[in-house]
Amino acid sequence: MEFLDLPPLVSACGTVRLPGSKSISNRVLLLSALAEGETEVRDLLASDDTHVMLEALKQLGVGIRHEADGVVRVLGVGGTFPVKTGDICLGNAGTAVRSLTAALALAGGHYKVSGVARMHERPIGDLVNGLREIGADVIYLGNAGFPPLEIRPASIRAGGVVQVRGDVSSQFLTGLLMALPMTGVETTVEVVGELISKPYIEITLAIMARFGVAVTRNGWQSFVVPAGSRYVSPGVVYVEGDASSASYFLALGAIGGGPLRVEGVGRGSIQGDVRFAEALAQMGAVIEMGDNWIEAKAPQGGLKGIDLDCNHIPDAAMTLATTALFANGPTTLRNIASWRVKETDRIAAMARELRKLGALVEEGADFIRVTPVAKLASPAEGIDTYDDHRVAMCFSLAAFGTPLRINDPKCVGKTFPDYFERLATVTLPVPVIAIDGPSASGKGTVAARVAETLGWHYLDSGALYRLTALAARRAGVAWDNEPAVAAIAAKLDVVFSGSSILLAGEEVGEAIRSEEMSSGASKVAALPAVREALLFRQRVFRQAPGLVADGRDMGSVVFPDAGTKVFLTASVEIRADRRYKQLIAKGIEATISPILQDLRERDERDSTRSVAPLQQNADAELLDTSALTIVDAVAQVLGWARKAPQKR
Repeated sequence: MEFLDLPPLVSACGTVRLPGSKSISNRVLLLSALAEGETEVRDLLASDDTHVMLEALKQLGVGIRHEADGVVRVLGVGGTFPVKTGDICLGNAGTAVRSLTAALALAGGHYKVSGVARMHERPIGDLVNGLREIGADVIYLGNAGFPPLEIRPASIRAGGVVQVRGDVSSQFLTGLLMALPMTGVETTVEVVGELISKPYIEITLAIMARFGVAVTRNGWQSFVVPAGSRYVSPGVVYVEGDASSASYFLALGAIGGGPLRVEGVGRGSIQGDVRFAEALAQMGAVIEMGDNWIEAKAPQGGLKGIDLDCNHIPDAAMTLATTALFANGPTTLRNIASWRVKETDRIAAMARELRKLGALVEEGADFIRVTPVAKLASPAEGIDTYDDHRVAMCFSLAAFGTPLRINDPKCVGKTFPDYFERLATVTLPVPVIAIDGPSASGKGTVAARVAETLGWHYLDSGALYRLTALAARRAGVAWDNEPAVAAIAAKLDVVFSGSSILLAGEEVGEAIRSEEMSSGASKVAALPAVREALLFRQRVFRQAPGLVADGRDMGSVVFPDAGTKVFLTASVEIRADRRYKQLIAKGIEATISPILQDLRERDERDSTRSVAPLQQNADAELLDTSALTIVDAVAQVLGWARKAPQKR
């Protein structure tokens, strides 16, 4: 499984230009295709969802041309798709499946519409029922009420009244409204039940009006598509920045200090999710807004929990669930039943992953309540994302409380492919000084004193490998048995407390410092599976105000973003002499020759292993301590650290 480890964050500020809105992008693409004339679409979202819509439109005979600067030109078909047959696969893009199904049902062709397995679990029955009311011939190829679908040519009886449920997904109403102008006959759509996600219907109506079709609305109960309606290209359409994506960065500013500004949406936006800023303000965040930007800062007294009806911000409300981890008191999010039928059951998914972090979570059919804890946990198994882009992005906020592993991070490609890269540009991680070097070079002593001077945490990574070697020996597992040793490493019962090291409740500080365990550590460290098992465990040591870590691959693998990297070494003869004197001081009989030979063999093994070999990184400072005192070496490392720019 692919994963991404996020470092713990200490602050967030800066400016982010948002990608285009998914909801607007796919609506604009479909109406551009159905319109008369050519439409130039600018700032279109480049994502998995828009890709499947573009490919489907091409398959239906719509002319699509990609130009410089992300411009897409769509040659409209005037209401009739040239291609009358085809198998249309739309992945897990709900906005594409619902809207395109409605258009195809009125297009007079023979089509099959399908998606990924999860899409075949997302309901579409209410839309199909509405389409059947006007004569559409739509057949379920699997479970009734769900894709995949077969659409056959039919005699459409448009006009009169069509009913559609509004309490499952607003996309059903959107699909009907956008397709009905293809009939040219006045049709009234009545909503049965409470209409959820009303702001998304406002987006639909605004874009339809932009293409020349003005729908008359009677509150939220009925909508009239006038006779003679037809889509006409407006020439050029600019896609707003995605207001749902803005929520992650606004929350970052509210949690991490700020100010953090998002550009591309503002007070003039047609997207309802801009009201996420109002929810943050209720939590105490300082919000400012312009025509095309919104900015968030943390409040002086910290965020506070809220109780909120989220009908108006169904997608952005997910971000409040993780923001709640940093609030004083519980947060309750209500009227979110639609979460259950999204890319995954989002209520269940959010509750499960929030509990991994230690939060107290209650969930119901249409609500979730999150009560924060004083210190977040760092789940070794990582945060699962359920192939849901919003779950992945929401949980990135938790990095303000703990190092975090995000499983399957590429799922953000659905709406925001470079999300984690953008995140890194506006956040400041807990600083790290990484000191690597061969055995007996003095790196442990230097690292410990640097950490003590700065008041930072200290990680002796070698101790984890020594502990693994010791645990394997006690379990009767050979050090070259890679799967068995890796399994032991993954489940090490270790507690570090000051100078004390407990393994399964037993003090082993002296035991792991023996020459035998040092040799064993070098051997198990050469096993890729063991290094993988211990990777996240080492990263968890990265806590505010900072970390000094020593080992063999601290700067190259474990903390590649470390602000200060040092390769500390000494001649093998000097290192052998140091080790000899250490042993003699402990009352252990020793001879210099075998120590020298052992160090040479260990250097060879560490520097030639296939995974994370011991070597100086190009961005690491070289510190040869052969002729230096410990005080001199510590001073040099501190000097480099003070000059190093903080990495963002």
